Amino acid sequence: MARISESELIITKDGSIYHLNLKPEHIADTVIAVGDPSRVYGISKHFDKIEFEMNKREFITHVGTYKGNRITVISTGMGTDNIEIFMTELDALVNIDFKTREVKKEKRKLNIVRIGTSGAIQEDIPVGAFIASDYGLGLDTLNYFYNFKHTAKEQQLVEEIQKSTNLGFTPYLSKCSSKLMKKFGFDMIKGNTITSPGFFAPQGRKIRLPLRLPNLVRDLTQFHSGNFWLTNFEMETAAYYALAKLMGHEMLSLNAIIANRTKGEFSKDYAKVVDKLIITTLDRI
Repeated sequence: MARISESELIITKDGSIYHLNLKPEHIADTVIAVGDPSRVYGISKHFDKIEFEMNKREFITHVGTYKGNRITVISTGMGTDNIEIFMTELDALVNIDFKTREVKKEKRKLNIVRIGTSGAIQEDIPVGAFIASDYGLGLDTLNYFYNFKHTAKEQQLVEEIQKSTNLGFTPYLSKCSSKLMKKFGFDMIKGNTITSPGFFAPQGRKIRLPLRLPNLVRDLTQFHSGNFWLTNFEMETAAYYALAKLMGHEMLSLNAIIANRTKGEFSKDYAKVVDKLIITTLDRI
């Protein structure tokens, strides 16, 4: 089996992985991922106990127990580039032997749940609702660099979306874990989430600079193919789903809706909405 070189997989002198600064024993079978580092504290405050903490760049980790369940909570920062680092190093921590630098024969499958905020694009999705993402649609190019395969249905959808929005590239589409959807998202709005490589122009927001695709939000809102509609914008879900599929992990993205782009509404107390989603998620573990 090929040995992974020191320049490709960086392990520090203390035996931790480079960016996350974690060791294999810090990864529980259930991992909660959040974008905002402060949200880690908003989750771990509910723990029965915290056994480990690590702060490294935007990657803050707390390991603890909630009602007897061991959980690792890690912040990723924003964007699919951060998700690639997070998912790759998380997978390495459980599926690569750090002593031999070889991939383990027996692979460990993690249950990863993202708790994040999002803006709805459909008028009938209220601020304060929860969306469990069935699919993630990636408007970024991360997946171009991996050998990701669409099903025939998914390939048809991304080509239709590209055509309807006049995108200069073909987006990618990846599905959630059906197992985690049944466990965590069974009573939430089942949506199809758009992952953008930015908060402003890639999500159709014009501040000072002109937009290349001024009708992007309208086109995405109006797009449908059969019963497939797009429901909300954020910046990570599609990368999570694509990488989890390639790596063999279970992955689900849960979104607290704090804005409705079609109505121009924003939550007056979004922290309360997020905390409710946190408690709901923890109680379902």
